[in-house]
Formats: sequence, C-alpha cells, structure tokens
Amino acid sequence: MTHLSPSSLSPEAPARSSADPRPSLREAWFETLETSFEHDSSTFWAWMRPGPKACFTRALLSDILDQQALLRDALSPARRGEAGAAVRWYVMGSRIPGIFNLGGDLSHFAEKIRARDLAALRAYGRMCVEAIHGNAEAFQAPTVTVALVQGDALGGGFECALAFDVIVAERSAKFGLPEILFNLFPGMGAYSYLSRRIGPVQAERMITSGRLYAAEELHAIGLVDVLADDGEGEAAVRDWIERNDRRHNALQAIFRARRRANPVTLAELTDIVDVWSETALGISDLDVRKMLRLAAAQDKRLSRSGHAALPFVCCFGSA
Repeated sequence: MTHLSPSSLSPEAPARSSADPRPSLREAWFETLETSFEHDSSTFWAWMRPGPKACFTRALLSDILDQQALLRDALSPARRGEAGAAVRWYVMGSRIPGIFNLGGDLSHFAEKIRARDLAALRAYGRMCVEAIHGNAEAFQAPTVTVALVQGDALGGGFECALAFDVIVAERSAKFGLPEILFNLFPGMGAYSYLSRRIGPVQAERMITSGRLYAAEELHAIGLVDVLADDGEGEAAVRDWIERNDRRHNALQAIFRARRRANPVTLAELTDIVDVWSETALGISDLDVRKMLRLAAAQDKRLSRSGHAALPFVCCFGSA
C-alpha cells in the first residue's frame, strides 16, 4: 500500500492537524516505487522497482494508481496554492538494470486462462488501463510527463511508455509487443496510442510483427522523442527539462491540445481490454505454455540482474 501526503509537495506546506488522517512526509512509503520531488526544477521522479517480477504486478499497479490519485489531489486547482510549487515535470523510469518493464504478469494470465476466469482477466486489464490513462492525462494538471526508458520495454511496458507526453530512450533500449507470439494481442493501449502516433496501418504492422525494435528505429519514426547514449538517460532528461523549462507553459498546452485532438478515452481502453480478455480465453494450451516459458525466461533474467524485491522508502523531498 502507498502512503503519501499531497501537502508534502512543498516544504512550506502547513502542518497537519491532529484530525488529518493523511500520513506525514516521513511516514510516506511505497512498496514498488522509489519517488522524489526536486523543488529547483519542479520535477517529480518515480522509479519502478516491482520485484519479484519485472512486470506490472498488481502491487505495482496499485502503487501507481494511488500515487496518481494523490498527485491529482495535490495538483487540483483547489489545492495548488496549498501544495506550493506545482509539479511541472513528471518522469517515470525503472531501477532494474536493463529493464524498463516487461509488461503484463504472464504467469497470472496463464493461471486465469486455464481457470476460465474472465472476470479476473478483465479486472487486471482494467487496472492496467486505468494506470496508463492516469499517466496519459497528466494528473489533470499542467504537467508534462516523460518516460525514461533505459532498457527493454515490452508488451505493457511499451504501452506504458506510449502514454507519456515525451519518451526519452537510451540507444540500447528495445521495444516490442510479443503477444502475437502466443496468439494474443497487446490489449492495454498499444493499438490506441500507436494508431494516433503512426497511423493504424503501421500500428497493426508493429503489433503483428512480434519483433523487437531498437530505440534508434523508433526515434526515426517519431515514437521516441529523445535518443540518449547508454548510461546517459537520466542526464538527457535533466538536460531536456532545463532546455525546455522556459517553454513549459507552451509545451503543456501543446500536449493538452494533442490529447484533445486525438483523444484516447478510458472508455475506449476499457472496451479493448474486454476484447483482449475474451480473446485470451480462446488461445490453446500450447499458446499458454509458450506464455509460461516467456514468463520463466523473464524471471531468470531478473534474478541475474540481482534486483532485490524489497519495499522502498519514499524520499519525497527537496533534492
């Protein structure tokens, strides 16, 4: 469970009364996210550390949704004055070496498919698209969102990155939608966001290819906005923010206009999740076994990375 006081966005925020049930900054913590707020640049950093899987576990999704709700509250017009400095920039990355996020929880999918549990598949999928849509709408605030991809972004990991205003990726990062390999399709936003960015024909080609795309390839077609050298992704984000800080007002308006001109609604995403859930029940046991082999390979890769599955204290204060 996530705990974070929206009023802690500013060091000048008023002290909580004894009747206020929200936790103090010192008490705030996340199981699967490491977060910080840098007042000098008004940048909120969120790093995924899901453990023991490098995918969108339900614990990670819950933390993301809780964080989004608190940021929407903190950045709402009614509370912006209380919060002090607004979050002008929001950056999400990963602390797992070589991995941004490997997507959906494949072992969970396999279990629910074999159990014919349509309700559970829908519930997981809807949780995913709610989290993705929450990032895409930038907390209903004048905030510019940035995905920092320093490793593989597969399946739902790719879909997550696509929902951000800006994608910064290191050269060695790989993007892919492997679902076609086990007779499924990426049902948590890929078609919606790709078709808006590169058109439906190219989106379908990418979805049905099942191949990995290098960051440089996606930069060439405009899906990756900033290409960084390996190990320089965070520095590239900081440099991009510094260079664009004076244009923040215009940029956030441009991205809001983009969302208005080519809206991806939560209703659209939810309807596609329902299609995905029904389709998942139609795959064969051979396809399920392929899914489980991929899940096992992902788990093995994570264990080699030395990533520890531990809760992380929130360091949501001044840099």
